[in-house]
Amino acid sequence: MDIDIPTTRHNNWFFGEKSMNGLKLGLAAATAAATIGAATSAFAATEIQFWHAMGGGTTGEKVAEYAQRFNESQDQYEVNAVYKGTYTETLTAAIAAFRARQQPHIVQVFEVGTASMMAAEGAVYPVYELMEATAKTFDPDDYLDAVKSYYTTPNGDMLSMPFNSSTPVVYYNKDAFKKAGLDPDNPPKTWEGLVEASRKIMAVEGNPTCGFTTGWQSWVQLENFGAMHNVPFATKANGFEGVDTSLVFNQEPFTTHIQNMQDWQEDRVFVYGGRRGDPNPLFLTGECAMLMNSSAYYGSVKEGAGFDWGIAQLPYYDSVEGAPQNSIIGGATLWVLQGHDDEAYAGVAEFMNFLSSPEIQLDWHKSTGYVPITNSAYEAAKDEGFYKEAPGADVAIKQLTMDEPTEYSKGLRLGNFVQIRDIINEELEAVWSGDKSADQALDSAVNRGNELLRKFEESVN
Repeated sequence: MDIDIPTTRHNNWFFGEKSMNGLKLGLAAATAAATIGAATSAFAATEIQFWHAMGGGTTGEKVAEYAQRFNESQDQYEVNAVYKGTYTETLTAAIAAFRARQQPHIVQVFEVGTASMMAAEGAVYPVYELMEATAKTFDPDDYLDAVKSYYTTPNGDMLSMPFNSSTPVVYYNKDAFKKAGLDPDNPPKTWEGLVEASRKIMAVEGNPTCGFTTGWQSWVQLENFGAMHNVPFATKANGFEGVDTSLVFNQEPFTTHIQNMQDWQEDRVFVYGGRRGDPNPLFLTGECAMLMNSSAYYGSVKEGAGFDWGIAQLPYYDSVEGAPQNSIIGGATLWVLQGHDDEAYAGVAEFMNFLSSPEIQLDWHKSTGYVPITNSAYEAAKDEGFYKEAPGADVAIKQLTMDEPTEYSKGLRLGNFVQIRDIINEELEAVWSGDKSADQALDSAVNRGNELLRKFEESVN
């Protein structure tokens, strides 16, 4: 999960009410315009527009650095990396630009926009087709299975290029564990163990007064919960097998887990601290002993925690057969848009290979906390001893790769998913406030979410 994804309600269907005939005409015009533009600047480096959502701080600085390094490595192409705001704003800008026939070559889209991008047939240039057409060296098998599977067709063809991938982990206060007589190097693996550890920690004077808190509650406590327990979040393999999917997380073990969380509030084993990264200060200030949130927060935890801390995998219920399975990713991927000339696409392919190189991915991983997207970058990190210098930085990768992804643990591909997550947030907050039971809230979230799935299905058929 990327730390900047907003929850603004919007329809991110790429073409709105446009017909495919109008779209094809727009593509033809855009291609012709691009060809003319290239002819007038035959002796200049071919410009490649890359629109992204990596704002200030390390991530934005690194994206700018990588574009500059690529530009300096050759003289045929010039990548112009342009920050377009949040993920929602970046996608909205790309849609508007496409309709105006001024689309960028590459746009960064968050993982919940995958279904919408796939449905935008005619606007997207699949990466596997791009690499074949440009005859660039490309090894899709080098990508981590848990990363690759999220963005591939049922046949395994890669539709977009993974870039910044993360997964939720547990950050825990080692000092608090020590004071409670718990092994700080052996954090609990199950939910039962986590609850027991929380109560022991809170029983010690001067220790945190809260067991755990969580950010990104839909992503962590429902979506990844389902993957870790190998149970469906939605039908049709969580949407991978068709847009005629329906949400089904209003059943076991989801209902029991959310009801448990409501009950745990009574003695502060669980404290709700808000959406996204809002709960992080509860951990950083020492109020809560554990935080469940994105691995991409590694840098901010390292900078902000005034105590010894560690990273553990997400807990699971050992009573659920098949658990633990593996977690799923968040973050974003790079989509190539149609309407440009062959020379530009050759440059796009070169740039994507550059971003996926072990050197760049290793630097990205070490600098930001995102996982390396390729096996070669992961091996490079191990070879240079990075995980000895930064214990726990590999937990996210191990959790993603602990098992071969199944139809329930390779990710989610649902239309209107940004809005569905908003609904889930509202319903879960009704549980935490005591206004609804887990059964009531999850039933409502499923019913409301399915209405949005039907609207998405209608829009693409």
